[in-house]
Amino acid sequence: MLMPRICEFFGVIIYMYYNDHRPPHFHAEYAEHEALFAIDTLEILDGELPRRPRAFVVEWASLHREALRANWERARQGVPLHAIEPLD
Repeated sequence: MLMPRICEFFGVIIYMYYNDHRPPHFHAEYAEHEALFAIDTLEILDGELPRRPRAFVVEWASLHREALRANWERARQGVPLHAIEPLD
């Protein structure tokens, strides 16, 4: 399954699968860790990230929730996803 990278910051890589299961979510990887975050609640649905990278992901996603929702819909339609600005 194709998993485009939509953002990278502070060693965290954010991906979103095409045709992935609901609820709307994204994948965050940091070193050997991976977690799935719900877009609407920013709760971890599966996996785990260390505390600091998890806090960065939640901060980033809270700033870009609409762009994440738009990318989720784009992925459902099978069209290219847009990159999202990283945290500074």
